[in-house]
Amino acid sequence: MKLLFDHNLSPKLVQRLADLFPDSTHVYTLELDEADDREVWDYAQHHGFIIVTKDSDYNELLTFRGFPPKVIWIRRGNCSTNDIESILRTHAADIQTLTNDPTLGILTLY
Repeated sequence: MKLLFDHNLSPKLVQRLADLFPDSTHVYTLELDEADDREVWDYAQHHGFIIVTKDSDYNELLTFRGFPPKVIWIRRGNCSTNDIESILRTHAADIQTLTNDPTLGILTLY
């Protein structure tokens, strides 16, 4: 499972979650931190990433373009990087299901 963390999430999550998602990266590392959502979408699609975001725009892209890529949409308001890490760790099995199930395109986490 390769996660691509969007610009609205901390780059620190890549290292903090490396034990569960070792091939993950952040848009900042890829110099996509100022790219528009469609560019990030296309990169994720071509490189086999699941996009992790707090941005509702990816839900809209998924609706119009279909998947892949798949999306993990974190819908918790202002929260810390520790909170995001905890949410993703708690839902690791759900993320695995999203990865494996060809009928699922989005996982919404609160």
